Amino acid sequence: MAQKPSRRRASREIALQALYAWQLAGGDAPGHATTLEGWPRCDQVFAEALIRGVVDGRDALESRIAPHLTRSLASLSPVERAVLLIGAWELAERPETPFKVVINEAIELGKSYGGTDGHKFVNGVLEKLAVELRAGEIARSRQAAGRATENTA
Repeated sequence: MAQKPSRRRASREIALQALYAWQLAGGDAPGHATTLEGWPRCDQVFAEALIRGVVDGRDALESRIAPHLTRSLASLSPVERAVLLIGAWELAERPETPFKVVINEAIELGKSYGGTDGHKFVNGVLEKLAVELRAGEIARSRQAAGRATENTA
């Protein structure tokens, strides 16, 4: 039996769907989110913050993402672009969510909704962005991993 997604993951899925529609048709992305099937089961406060954060901060987020791309933002699929915007917003605005969780959630969105191997592209871009935005957290994580390796050797 398939496990139900967490409320946070459901929020990210709702955000992805709303942002996808917003990219293609414009309109009110947060308002559209409330009409989606999974809305009642998600963390609605988080979903609204995520969607509003991406919509309001799109230019700044795209400026952070662009240096880590091997192609233009315009050439990305709307799904890849939305997943990158969601991940970039969480890395920049939600330091309480570990960077590994942010990246893993983006990868899972890419696997579920994106094209073949799009999740690998998303992973590479967000890992580079995490180094930029979460250097201290990454260093602490690597130190902890090094200590764990030493203790098992």
